[in-house]
Amino acid sequence: MLQEYLLFNDEFLAVDAPILTASNRSFKFGDGLFESMRMINNKLQFADLHADRLTAGMKALKIDGHALMDDYFLRQKTADLAKRNKWNGNVRFRLSVYRGGAGVYTPETNKAGYVLEGIPLKASTYELNSKGLIIDVFDEMTKPVNKLSNFKTSNALLYVMAGLFKSQNRLDEAMILNQYGFLCESISANVFVVYNKQIYTPSLAEGCISGVMRTTIMQLCKMNDMPLIEAQINPEILKEAEEVFITNATQGIQWVMGYGRKRYFNEVSKFLIEKLNNL
Repeated sequence: MLQEYLLFNDEFLAVDAPILTASNRSFKFGDGLFESMRMINNKLQFADLHADRLTAGMKALKIDGHALMDDYFLRQKTADLAKRNKWNGNVRFRLSVYRGGAGVYTPETNKAGYVLEGIPLKASTYELNSKGLIIDVFDEMTKPVNKLSNFKTSNALLYVMAGLFKSQNRLDEAMILNQYGFLCESISANVFVVYNKQIYTPSLAEGCISGVMRTTIMQLCKMNDMPLIEAQINPEILKEAEEVFITNATQGIQWVMGYGRKRYFNEVSKFLIEKLNNL
């Protein structure tokens, strides 16, 4: 079996090598953020959008070095790691960026460190799930709306608790509400709802992650004259909608089949994933 590697601050290390100490700020305080990315046929998808979000997130967290982590950096480092591991050019990556240095709640420095890891994939296209997802609304906790809400920070306890709810209720995915009780996102994706032949998605002001695939799907809708509205969405719409689908950068689009007794179609999902692969 071939040894697999990750990138730790520009150094290749074995995936099972110890790399973080107990003093790591991401481990101790959730002091960092991450990007999930997809490479298809040796090309990192939407590298510019990932770089824009990463830069904005590092600025919001006041972590230095964001100017260096541009789209060129993302393309170069992912290509280097794929080559070192002899992967076939279809890979899911996770780039974790954290604030280095010591300190308790107050950091002593703001220098960035990073870990880049990957999982090879078989598929060379975005594939729509053949069996639709069964969902429910997770309402035991809600997501706060603040200046960090749109970024993928290292503090993911809300999503962990929603994941436990999903498992305990034998669901495929769970919907998360914001602090005002409106639809925000799912555990690992942005949410789109088709209602009265209009497509709706929670606006960024509702506290959802500013998803790379969300942005791409919005652009595809505009290119294909499909009306899309960013809105404040009452979760009750899930009982009336014609279609519900979720999106993220690694899986593309996944369609939802059922919510309680409600059943959905997947025509818009099928159309959009074809357009996505044509990009």
